[in-house]
Amino acid sequence: MAIYVANITIPGGADFNQTFFLESVANTPLDLTGYTGYAKLKKSPASLNTSAVFTVSFPNRPDGRVKISLGSTITSTLRPGRYCYDILLDSGTAKTRVVEGSALVTAGITTA
Repeated sequence: MAIYVANITIPGGADFNQTFFLESVANTPLDLTGYTGYAKLKKSPASLNTSAVFTVSFPNRPDGRVKISLGSTITSTLRPGRYCYDILLDSGTAKTRVVEGSALVTAGITTA
């Protein structure tokens, strides 16, 4: 699997969801059946502190779809600015980072 680089924007104080479509080297959907996913947000890769842990789900495993989410209760605690994130998949025999990139957390104006 190749690492897919995707920069995302996370709106502070709002729910955040992003779905990724993963393909094999043959450009066919990567079957994610049996995989477990992990994803974190940090200020920098070397940071010892994790700013947030994403919920990872698989809306369509055979079609290579993986989704990361943060609820508004978490995004409202994030300070605006640049962060790093990645998604790690575990097949049970190997762990592979499949997505990585920068995350821009924006300040919210409207709150409910």
